[in-house]
Amino acid sequence: MPEKTTTRLAYIDWARGFACFAMFQTHCYDSWLGGAAREGQFIKLSQLAGTLPAPLFLFLAGVSSALVTDKLRQKRMGADDIARTTILRGGEVFLLALLFRLQEFLLGLPHAPWTDLLRVDILNAIGLSLMMLGLACRIAAVGGSHDVRRLRRNSIGIAVAVAAGIAVVTPLLWTTWQPHWRAWWLESYINGVHTFGTPQPWLFPLFPWSAFAFAGLAAGFLLQTDWARRKETAAMVLAGAGGVALIALGIWLDARPVQLYAVHDFWHTSPNFFLVRTGVVMVILFAGYTWCRWGAGQRGFSPLIELGKSSLLVYWIHIEFVYGGFSILPKRAVGIGAATVGLLTIFTAMTMVAVFRNRFQGRAAEILASFRRTAHT
Repeated sequence: MPEKTTTRLAYIDWARGFACFAMFQTHCYDSWLGGAAREGQFIKLSQLAGTLPAPLFLFLAGVSSALVTDKLRQKRMGADDIARTTILRGGEVFLLALLFRLQEFLLGLPHAPWTDLLRVDILNAIGLSLMMLGLACRIAAVGGSHDVRRLRRNSIGIAVAVAAGIAVVTPLLWTTWQPHWRAWWLESYINGVHTFGTPQPWLFPLFPWSAFAFAGLAAGFLLQTDWARRKETAAMVLAGAGGVALIALGIWLDARPVQLYAVHDFWHTSPNFFLVRTGVVMVILFAGYTWCRWGAGQRGFSPLIELGKSSLLVYWIHIEFVYGGFSILPKRAVGIGAATVGLLTIFTAMTMVAVFRNRFQGRAAEILASFRRTAHT
């Protein structure tokens, strides 16, 4: 059995598991609710909660990348090797995203269009964002400095600048600066046009989604500073307070009569909504820390922590049992009660999958040896 996760890592796993649950409920209700249930307030609240998983996954990917990078820097690993580690991990996730799209296309035949192979989904955004984070951390180390504190400051500055830049230009790239001269599948990585000629809000292009990964990178390095490590609780309280401040700032800015963009879309491209969502993510991270430190987050069994450790796997599996041909309920045909039972079934099944994976990952040789010993006795 693996050792108990430390609080520092447990709250990250918990937040990622929370994102998994928010994703499950959004997908389940969207896929299964039918009739009047699709028109009421309930599904609207479900879809509102559905705005949380993507920024959470990307933000936490940035935090984790910062933790790994800082640890490798403390071990005096070369900047090129550190960047290569992150970029290769991002490339691995991106290839898995392409494989996932291929799987969904094959399972959807003969009705699935070939263009679905090139759809820009959340895994694509995470993979490419990780590669961008690796490049940013390499730029922060230009000059050959091995001073970890200086490297942290450089990395935080670059991450904040890139996140802000992406948020600021996103409304333009979705409207007046839309790069029509690019092939649709390439432009889709910029603004999510897919084959429709105009950006689609249900896709996950790099603008604005990669900005959340850079925000997470900055937060991760801030949490690695000497003061934050000595005063972990105070640092997390400040992170939660900072999240509340970002929410208030985003709402306040959006209420100003002056608008900077020809097309204002608060819910999809506005930098103000980016501030709000980033703030909400930081508050959730603080809540996860509080629950794991003083609550029941690490007392006994935690489904969210288990899900958080295997978020990629459960994302991959649950899609087919909710949206795919193996859906456990008829699509757009049931009420809230039946869909909720289906949601609890998916949540329980995915938790069991995560527990199995977490307990037995990397132990195949050990289990095989145990079977051999048993066979010879």
